[in-house]
Amino acid sequence: MAIRQFLADEWQALATLNRSDRPWEMPVAAALASGLPIFVGAAFGELGLGLAASLGGLVFLHLPATRLSHRMAWLMACAFGMTASYALGMLSHLVPALVVPLLVTITLLVTMVVRFYAAPPPGSLFFVMAAAIAAYGPVQGREALMQVGAVALGTVLAVAIAFVYSLHILSRHGMPAPNPPPQPGFDVVVTDSVVIAAFVGLSLLAAHALQLDRPYWVPVSCLAVIQGASLRAAWTRQLQRILGTGLGLLLFLAIAQVPLGAWGVAAVLTALALVIETLVVRHYGLATVFITPLAILLAEAAPGFVTAPQQLMQARLLDTVIGALVGVGGAACLHSPRLRAVIGAGLRRLGR
Repeated sequence: MAIRQFLADEWQALATLNRSDRPWEMPVAAALASGLPIFVGAAFGELGLGLAASLGGLVFLHLPATRLSHRMAWLMACAFGMTASYALGMLSHLVPALVVPLLVTITLLVTMVVRFYAAPPPGSLFFVMAAAIAAYGPVQGREALMQVGAVALGTVLAVAIAFVYSLHILSRHGMPAPNPPPQPGFDVVVTDSVVIAAFVGLSLLAAHALQLDRPYWVPVSCLAVIQGASLRAAWTRQLQRILGTGLGLLLFLAIAQVPLGAWGVAAVLTALALVIETLVVRHYGLATVFITPLAILLAEAAPGFVTAPQQLMQARLLDTVIGALVGVGGAACLHSPRLRAVIGAGLRRLGR
């Protein structure tokens, strides 16, 4: 009976659809911010640079629902952070042994910033994703510098689209009521960030110990799960991420069977971005079905379309399982009052 009730509760958690409070223009603007750079890259025969700029376009998703001046100041700060994260990830190619400490440091610093300012989701996820893709990507030398510049240009375009979108939305719905300034405590900003960064590093160490090839999806999966608002939310998100990734890999396999050129890749990624931003506030698992092929294409389609999709599918599914399991372990620590008190006390002593 207890098992039946447990399964019923799990099914209810997995099947629940949330209401969306997003205006329909928001997914359209987000899709433009991610897709337009790829079309520009395709037009100039530089799909790789277009994909890098599209990664920078994800910064649009950090646009807060505040007054115009705050929106643009925050988004420009996020644009700088996204470019810096990608550039630091590229620098790890010079000393491969530093890739894990570097990604842990990026996770720690970015998480502390977004928690200090009480930034809403996606929080630090895309900054870590950009750094991980850069760190484990095949790009070297002069091309790496060009891709960093492309990411920066992608963030600039996203800020411009966000400005036009914000003017339109604020003219329709008016100025939102000001939120009280956040007053996060030491544990929220420092203790939680240290725990999150430590488990992201642990997931990367596990990926290296298993000798996974380009395991950029491991820290992303770990961070996505550990950021759950509660241990229950993290557990549900883990299940949704694993199941959604499995279905998303089947969708990716279907896409890989189509002979897509540069323009086709641009169209597919734009459509995926539109669907993701429509679904993600309703059901994270359903959104993950489309997030998976989008992330793979952003990271893998640059040199030419994927030539061994089955091997890539197996690698990304293993990355997801490892990252999600480590993320649940991290969430258990993060939501344990006793453990947080011990870690927080130790960090306070270090800060004296």
